Amino acid sequence: MGRFLARRIIICVLTVAGASFVIFASLYLAPGDPISFLTAGRPSSPELRAALAAQYHLDDPFLHRYLQWITDAFQGNFGESIARRRPVLDLIFANLPTTILLVIMTLILVVVVGVLFGGIAAFRRGPIDDGIMAAMTVSLATPAFVSSIFLISVFAVGLGWFPVFGPGTDIGDRIHHLVLPAVALTIAWWPVIGETARASMREEHEREHVETARSRGLTPQHIVRRHVFRNAAIPISTVIGLSFAGLVAGTAIVESAFQLNGLGSLLITSVTGRDFPVAQAVALLLVTVFAVTNVVVDLLYAALDPRVQTSWSRK
Repeated sequence: MGRFLARRIIICVLTVAGASFVIFASLYLAPGDPISFLTAGRPSSPELRAALAAQYHLDDPFLHRYLQWITDAFQGNFGESIARRRPVLDLIFANLPTTILLVIMTLILVVVVGVLFGGIAAFRRGPIDDGIMAAMTVSLATPAFVSSIFLISVFAVGLGWFPVFGPGTDIGDRIHHLVLPAVALTIAWWPVIGETARASMREEHEREHVETARSRGLTPQHIVRRHVFRNAAIPISTVIGLSFAGLVAGTAIVESAFQLNGLGSLLITSVTGRDFPVAQAVALLLVTVFAVTNVVVDLLYAALDPRVQTSWSRK
């Protein structure tokens, strides 16, 4: 287990390091520059542009800027926002609670809906299975922004059951504001867990030990609970972990549609506003969460299925 953990951590570190370089380079290679954003709407002299470039170290060599940025980042220093003139960490901490609550609510809905309908499809062949598979296909083909527009039009504007925009204030109000965004994300993600639950439960249900338990006269409920779902929980748990990582990185569109003050919307506004320090910090944070979650999922899978450790030790 120690060797397996070490290899996964090394891969995680290399992934984050490579992603950090891509993040840093992609923003500087994009058209436009933060100086033009800072001087928009007022006269811009060469002296002013030179002073701003020196203030934000934009005139330093590219590699030097990257090494300085990644060194400061590992020390928890992401600099100051160019547009907002506030420390980047303050902006991240201010927007982080909304994203965390949205991801938790969505993950609960995704797991409940995915496992429920995936389990039903696993044991009910025929029209029910076909209907659930059709619903999965439609959900996967529906972009999150389309679901967001539909939910806003029907349940917020039309029926008035939920707020249209904003993250809310106290915890109860926040949950009320995040119901529709969570449902919009659930529509896109529940088929991922649903298909895994359907396939793994159906496979376990057809195994020999299940037939043996059935021949011993055990009730169907007992067989499903003790022999089918317990073994099928291994791949389902893996997909749940990967879905969590994907949700953390994929909330941007929904947060923007509902005007939520989350990390996703902060990333979009920072990229469009050429606020390099904020965009780089948020993107690096999302990549790190994704990579660390993958390591945790691999460790969980290895703990539940020792064959994974054996296969890795042979590589």
